[in-house]
Amino acid sequence: MPGNLSPNWPEADLEKAGSIKLLALDVDGIMTDGKLYFTASGDEMKGFNILDGLGIKQVMAAGIEVAVITGRRSPLTEKRMTSLGIRHLMQGREDKKVALLEISGSLNMAPEAIAYMGDDLPDLPAILYAGLGITVPNGHWAVRESADLCTAAAGGSGAVREICDLLLAAQGKLDHALLPYREPGQ
Repeated sequence: MPGNLSPNWPEADLEKAGSIKLLALDVDGIMTDGKLYFTASGDEMKGFNILDGLGIKQVMAAGIEVAVITGRRSPLTEKRMTSLGIRHLMQGREDKKVALLEISGSLNMAPEAIAYMGDDLPDLPAILYAGLGITVPNGHWAVRESADLCTAAAGGSGAVREICDLLLAAQGKLDHALLPYREPGQ
């Protein structure tokens, strides 16, 4: 493993991460801090972490599909996912496992090739189905207890980037993803 990989990841999880071909993500509590913000006029606001965005672009460039499954419908979520180039977005889906099965079926992916990252009870069936179930420290206790991995970073604070880096490192692709930033113009 490259030296920049956190030593806190168990070897069994690194092995699982090495075969992931689909990273599926929840939004609220994973890509955001889980809080809902509304203006006086009723407009919704969300804060997405820019670190997560680059990590998502890097894993997609490395050949890992990214899907987003969320229980809420939000034009802001659609706008952010479109800006990231995410092709698989399912909104208004409380049945996260069923949605994950639809996406993985269309991509012909077995559970072992799937990582799912969520923070609350509607995510639990998908976390248990996926070959690599991931949560965040601010997730529900039952989800933390059942997931394979819990990130060091909280949801909305770079947790997705942490997993993107883990996937890239476990697949021997992190150094290549970092190269343009270490040696600009190369």
